[in-house]
Amino acid sequence: MSQPRLLGGRYELDELIGRGGMAEVYRARDLRLDRMVAVKMLRHDMARDHTFQERFRREAQSAASLNHPSIIAVYDTGEDMVDGLAIPFIIMEHVDGRTLKELLDDDRRLLPERCAEVTDGILRALEYSHQNAIVHRDIKPANVMLTRQAEVKVMDFGIARAMNDNQATMTQTSQVIGTAQYLSPEQARGERVDARSDIYSTGCVLYELLTGRPPFEGDSPVSIAYQHVREEPVPPSQADPEIPAWLEQITLRAMTKDRDRRYQTAEEMRQDIQRGLQGMTTEAGTMAMAAAGATSSLPPVDDRGRGDYDDYDDGYDDRREGRGGRTALWVLLGIAVVTALAFTLWLVRPDPAETMEIPDVQGMSQSEAEQSLDQRGFENVSAEEENHDEIGEGDAIGTEPAAGEERAATSDITLLISSGPGSAEIPNVVGQDRDGASQTLQEAGFEVGDTSEEASASYPEGQVVRTSPPGGQSADPGSRIDLVISSGPEQVAVPDLSEMTREEAEGALSDAGLNGDFQEESSEDVEPGRVTRQEPGGGTEVDPESSVTVWVATEPEDDEDEGEESPPETPPTTPEGDGNETPDDWQSDLPWPPDQE
Repeated sequence: MSQPRLLGGRYELDELIGRGGMAEVYRARDLRLDRMVAVKMLRHDMARDHTFQERFRREAQSAASLNHPSIIAVYDTGEDMVDGLAIPFIIMEHVDGRTLKELLDDDRRLLPERCAEVTDGILRALEYSHQNAIVHRDIKPANVMLTRQAEVKVMDFGIARAMNDNQATMTQTSQVIGTAQYLSPEQARGERVDARSDIYSTGCVLYELLTGRPPFEGDSPVSIAYQHVREEPVPPSQADPEIPAWLEQITLRAMTKDRDRRYQTAEEMRQDIQRGLQGMTTEAGTMAMAAAGATSSLPPVDDRGRGDYDDYDDGYDDRREGRGGRTALWVLLGIAVVTALAFTLWLVRPDPAETMEIPDVQGMSQSEAEQSLDQRGFENVSAEEENHDEIGEGDAIGTEPAAGEERAATSDITLLISSGPGSAEIPNVVGQDRDGASQTLQEAGFEVGDTSEEASASYPEGQVVRTSPPGGQSADPGSRIDLVISSGPEQVAVPDLSEMTREEAEGALSDAGLNGDFQEESSEDVEPGRVTRQEPGGGTEVDPESSVTVWVATEPEDDEDEGEESPPETPPTTPEGDGNETPDDWQSDLPWPPDQE
């Protein structure tokens, strides 16, 4: 009888319980802690591809940094040598339950209220993930589990990205990241994603839980993605009239095409679900009623002319009194509608202290751009003309601060309006030092405007990173050209890891954007499993992605072994990439542990 396969001298593999496009999942026993775990291993045929190695490493880092009851826990990582090839693996929490996809495939329909509760669990996980600046980007039924205790567990952060990651849009081959049936419109367009993209995907999952099918279906992923961008979903109540109106309104608001009109956070959507479950009025319902009221019109009043008098007998006065009563009633109803709309707008008016995202107005006419800013709630908007080669005269170039930034309603917003192309070309001074760039610009007939500094890994300290307007564009002689000067690469502070557990230390390093090289050493002063020392020390400023060597305490050696020193074992570590790889369009659609009868 063959011996069970052993990983890292600790994890004894049992049976294969799942297989996906990139990895296989085994049930295993942690011999050290005597508990069942799940082992996710990169497939042997994928291990030679650096892109898949990087995605696997990122999944481990993303999930390991998230410690929440609604997120599958990651305990450990390592490598196993097979035929001279290092196969990375992730040790995860073993969950006894089924995925939502398995339930839907078995036609196991849930009551609407239970669908809302499951969605609440997904949103709890996402709220925590977003607070830690991680966007999941692939929320779908196959990545959500229900345990036998009816708990929700979100998994598979294989394509998750940090919110400040500039590559969190598309792959190198311009193929969209995400799964077609649950793709947000911005993902389908290849735009930058944020927390609201996960909100849209969650709305799609809720839609499928309620109706038994995804909101959009088609012959190919491209046709489905097109529907996400262009078409509105059929209201869930048309598939099942028993679905409560409040839950349908929440679902449709989460799936709004314009991300600025969706729920802005997972917590906001979760609170609306809680209001609905408690029988209270939801924000989605209020917005739906306001929209309906704004588009409705009053019925015409039956106001016959005086010339019709001859067609009536002496009872005309009675009928005229009836019409007058009806007219008064319609007037009162109109007043009531206007009052209700005004009250609703008062309820949802922006708090002066609340920050809002500046909309993208580029290419709009000046009046359209001003209206867009006004509708968002910004009160202090001023216009300023600027030359631009590509945007026509009178149209908006953008705003200062830029679109996407958060500002209070009372903040000053400058709307930049194109005055058309200028008569002189701005020289490209990127890479020159401050004095040289200033001289070049002045010789070309321009004035040097504001000068600011910005951390840059691409340009040494003191060199020009960019200008505004940029070099190569045209502007009128005498225009002011702003310079942005490099302050050198931005450094990060090494966290103090003293007496943390290895898992805590890994999380702290990951949060700081650093890598850990973990070693073991015997210690009588520090509890086994906790950090004894580190190099560089806590507080040291280093470049991002730098490696920090961390020593973790083991049991002190017995007296009889004194004098016989052996080098500490180095546990296998996850392979490290250079951080610049972008994943392709592969999607992990891992089945999870099936129902265990």
